[in-house]
Amino acid sequence: MKVSKITNVEFTAMVQAAANKLNNNAEFINSLNVFPVPDGDTGTNMSLSLSSGEKYVNQDVSVKVGDLANSLAKGLLMGARGNSGVILSQIFRGFSKSTSEKEALGAQDLADAFISATETAYKSVMKPTEGTILTVVRMAAQAGKETAAATDDVVAVMDAIYQNAQIALKKTPELLPVLKQVGVVDSGGQGLTFVLEAFDDILNGRTVASEDSHQPNDAEMTEMIDAAHHQSVQSKLNPDDIVYGYCTEIMVRIGRGKQVDQDFDYETFYDYLANLGDSLLVVNDEEIVKVHVHTEHPGKVIAWGQEFGDLAKVKVDNMRLQQETIIEQDEENMPAVSSEPEQPKTTAVVAVASGEGITKLLKSMGVSEVLSGGQTMNPSTEDIVNLIKQANAENVIVLPDNKNIFLAAEQAAEVVDIPTAIVHSTSVSQGITAMLGYNPEGSLTENEEMMAANLATVKSGQVTTAVRDTSLNDLEIKKGQLMGIVDGKIAVIGTDLVQTSIDMVAKMLDEDSEAITILWGNDTDEDHAQQVADGILNLDDELEVEIHEGDQPVYPFLISVE
Repeated sequence: MKVSKITNVEFTAMVQAAANKLNNNAEFINSLNVFPVPDGDTGTNMSLSLSSGEKYVNQDVSVKVGDLANSLAKGLLMGARGNSGVILSQIFRGFSKSTSEKEALGAQDLADAFISATETAYKSVMKPTEGTILTVVRMAAQAGKETAAATDDVVAVMDAIYQNAQIALKKTPELLPVLKQVGVVDSGGQGLTFVLEAFDDILNGRTVASEDSHQPNDAEMTEMIDAAHHQSVQSKLNPDDIVYGYCTEIMVRIGRGKQVDQDFDYETFYDYLANLGDSLLVVNDEEIVKVHVHTEHPGKVIAWGQEFGDLAKVKVDNMRLQQETIIEQDEENMPAVSSEPEQPKTTAVVAVASGEGITKLLKSMGVSEVLSGGQTMNPSTEDIVNLIKQANAENVIVLPDNKNIFLAAEQAAEVVDIPTAIVHSTSVSQGITAMLGYNPEGSLTENEEMMAANLATVKSGQVTTAVRDTSLNDLEIKKGQLMGIVDGKIAVIGTDLVQTSIDMVAKMLDEDSEAITILWGNDTDEDHAQQVADGILNLDDELEVEIHEGDQPVYPFLISVE
């Protein structure tokens, strides 16, 4: 198939196909996480990030590819979640820099765009690591550059980019020993390869939905729909500002019923619905297609579904009405406030954490705003931007409390017009310790320095359950076993929650250890936390041990040693 250029039509289709590809394969990408912990969310983060980019593209009416590429980059920037999502956003930021003035893309334009994408992605990471998504984009771009020097066929260039991405992906275990040890390829690199595969499929006229792609089951589909719906109706929107007011869900039994008028084709089915609204999810197997969309025309969605089969489920919610109800309830419960506006603080701290108990603890120490998130639910750049704005301060410090939130936080600091610093706390334990150095009247620089200095005084431990068998760091880990993770490294494994926690703390103690803080999560209780505390005091009865209810998911115990 010979294609001389990529127009707005092809580019939009490429983005939509890539978003769909990542959505369908998110769980597979998640499964490539090196640690066998229940927080491998690279696929989810990349999918949500690209979905944000797709939304911006779908809302852009320009016929210039350069404008659409800019919209994609902006959407990815604001929706980027986790380090993988941020790096993906930087790849397409570089892509957009190269194409910003282009009406359409020829073979050389496409090759140049991926070279620019590579350069921007590498610059965005303080210490670029080979064997990651960076290697995949670099090798793919180089192949595109070499091919463009020999042909003006856009398809040939895209073929070379995708094919060499596959080659690079297979090499990642050789470049990053931990991948080889565990027996997986890089998850971020796999996500990017899926994106490039979708681009290549569109330009070659191939069917986008591959047979090996993951189709969400009923529970997963419900979870995605509930998350999308919850996000839409829980934000403090003016109901009149909701562009598409009806959350519409249908489930169609393909080929059945009296009104069937068309054979099911995913692209045809999806493209029509994409023009009716946003927040679109379409998943299917051979028998069923499920739809979630926000639209002004629920009747058209329902009628469209009936052209392909009978309706097994229909659900329509008026989101404007729901939002009005939420606002009314908030106003009824809102305490009386002074007519005088609150004076902005000199320097405020905001944090990312999960668990009602942890949120209360952080706020008691002076944190102004806490964004719910962390493992399995990394916030987007836009979420963190909004968090910074909510702090009502002249300066803001962000505690990410998770390594996978660092890049999104840094990106947010660049976007927001409030002076913002990131104190790179890798855990809630570090975040709590950092707050001991906080002075609300101090300058941004003074607070950043004092709080960052405190990070080195604490060791962080996490106890969780292995989700698969693996061999790592000379440990043979079986699915279902408990793991004690100390500062990001698996230190102990066991079968008893209390004993594994005590064994983990034993690895963390040294002659300077004085204080232990135990945060118990929603998978355990205070009695077990007290048993852990008693076991720690048996190790050293001069230690001070505190117990707090954290309510955090995923980790029954978060334990710090200072």
